[in-house]
Amino acid sequence: MKRLYRFVLCTCAIVLLLQAGVSPLHAQENDQVDQKRNRLIGYMISRQLPSLHFSDKVMDDTLAEAAFTLYIKQLDYQKRFLLKKDVEQLTSFALYIDDNLKRGSISLPDAGYTIINERIAQVEKMVGEILASPIDPHTKGTLETDPDKLDYVADLGKLKERWRKILQIQLNNRFLELQEDQKKDKTNKSDEELWKETYEKVAKSNQNFFHRLHQETLQDHYDRFFNAVTRAFDPHTNYIPPADKEQFDISMRGSLEGIGALLREDDGLIRVVRIIPGSASAKQGRLEAEDVILQVAEGPAEPVDVSDMRLREAVRLIRGPKGSEVRLTVRKADGAKEVIPIIRDVVEIEETFVKSQVLDAGDGTRIGYILIPSFYRDFEKNGQDGGRSSSEDTRVELEKLLKQGVKGIILDLRNNGGGALVDAVEITGLFIDNGPVVTVKNSNGAERILRDESYGVDYDGPLVVLVNKFSASASEIVAGALQDYGRAVIIGDEHTHGKGTVQTIIDLNENIPLLQLKKYEDLGALKVMIQKFYRVTGGSTQYKGVEPDIVLPSLFKHIESGERYLEYSLPWDSIASVDYTPYRKHPNIEKLKKKSLARVKNNKAFQMITEESEKAVKRSKDTLVSMDIDDMRAKLEEARKARQHIGAYYKKFREDEGSDEDFEVDTATPEEKKKEWVEEVKEDPYVLEASQVVRDILTP
Repeated sequence: MKRLYRFVLCTCAIVLLLQAGVSPLHAQENDQVDQKRNRLIGYMISRQLPSLHFSDKVMDDTLAEAAFTLYIKQLDYQKRFLLKKDVEQLTSFALYIDDNLKRGSISLPDAGYTIINERIAQVEKMVGEILASPIDPHTKGTLETDPDKLDYVADLGKLKERWRKILQIQLNNRFLELQEDQKKDKTNKSDEELWKETYEKVAKSNQNFFHRLHQETLQDHYDRFFNAVTRAFDPHTNYIPPADKEQFDISMRGSLEGIGALLREDDGLIRVVRIIPGSASAKQGRLEAEDVILQVAEGPAEPVDVSDMRLREAVRLIRGPKGSEVRLTVRKADGAKEVIPIIRDVVEIEETFVKSQVLDAGDGTRIGYILIPSFYRDFEKNGQDGGRSSSEDTRVELEKLLKQGVKGIILDLRNNGGGALVDAVEITGLFIDNGPVVTVKNSNGAERILRDESYGVDYDGPLVVLVNKFSASASEIVAGALQDYGRAVIIGDEHTHGKGTVQTIIDLNENIPLLQLKKYEDLGALKVMIQKFYRVTGGSTQYKGVEPDIVLPSLFKHIESGERYLEYSLPWDSIASVDYTPYRKHPNIEKLKKKSLARVKNNKAFQMITEESEKAVKRSKDTLVSMDIDDMRAKLEEARKARQHIGAYYKKFREDEGSDEDFEVDTATPEEKKKEWVEEVKEDPYVLEASQVVRDILTP
């Protein structure tokens, strides 16, 4: 409260700041940047964020350096434009970011805008010159694809050499794609004709790429600068400019119209955060969290490069009417490149709801399986009068399974990104007696314990919970509580996502303290981290996530997904534990682990997963890409065989037979979809192993 009070006292200074003279802009006249408006936004961010954010971070030189690092990354993350001397010149602004924001005298975005535009124009000319002459597709050499391992080049000559490598790889990739298309279309063009088409398409693609870069305004650079400052507090604290509010609203609804993937703009890259259950992407199956979208094409049309594209622009390309096809060229976490065709569709609501089925553990033992895709709740109806909630649906499915005589339950929280906190508490309450579930700590230090208030247990038999790296937030609360109580055996990846924080939206337009300042147009909003979750044992779910009792081989081992991999994420910490009563029939975890390990060693599916996982880890570390077309062709074939290998044992990863053009809008009946889902679950090696662990609990 004191910090907020100080903020109010300081607001009178804003008037003086905005009355001060404005230095000449480096921008073109048509940018129409309102410097006074940007001064106000910067000042409000500098005063409000330290007061509202959960952490103890303040606007000082340390935060200024972090903000500068993030700013430079979003300016030229792939190091394709800036020279070393450019970065050195901009670095002189770094330590003054905090002071400038407080004074309302922002200058870094102007300098960055001027420099990057000059380099973009120079590189555009280079690209035209390079493509004017043929490039030998067999030229030996490599290109480093991990920007963190690259340095900025010293001069324009070395920058041109870097772009020559980039263009050779672009040309080789396009030629190989045209060859593949020719096989599918059964045409018979000569290599000479294909290469001519290749050069035309690559030249056109780059023309469009540079045209888009030239459309970036100075205000866009200011918005990115403000976002760099907010992200220095933590990865989930952001500045949301007015133009991005629509995209943010889409994210809050939990789906992206057309393909059903949640995306984020990550240092100039468009990255998949998660796949929405019941969406077109979920049904197609090949787009995954942490995939980087490189290009977007409308059906067979020429793809558009979305590198360095604003998220809102990429979203416009990806969206489209139901039944139309979009083709996404993505780079997988292991470096493999893949073209994924997706038929746009609306999210099938039924597919997002909790559902269950009965499994046979192999000896006639009936095991109940419950899938919880997300923690949903109709807050307007509050679970009444037709309103759905994941907790009530879980209770209903649990009741159905118990009536069918199941001896154990598997709760599947894999890929569940969270949702309604109240449902996490209520679902946990189905399996424990009255008691605490999670503690929520506010930025002012106040703690609130959320409890299961109902007495009695809906089910007290053997319970296994499946998780993976993409189980986050509310999923981690449920898994963590059931683990702490000794109520369930947690199985899955080495750790869950580790998102143990809560964000709120602050509308800057509603927080202008002086009436005379309300003349400024929409100032945007702040998404601010204000709370943190803690388990009943006192440990946070933040950063570490939940570490399973039994770790299984994972196809996602190579994917650096989770809070521990995000820059400036809040650390793990702990508070005092709360009083709770552990489950009286806690299973022998060490014994269960030993039995599971023996089974996994002899399981062909897990042998395949281990083998492919190790290859993927190796590929992900080898970030040097060969420029030779024969090497590139071999890499593509290796990736294709890997998918076939996985699909042989794991239906979820099995590619449909036929060409990409065979994808159609799903017209299957609900009964057919249910049957297909049942078959997929029955072949899932993780579900099968979970059922064996349940059987081990039953027969100690």
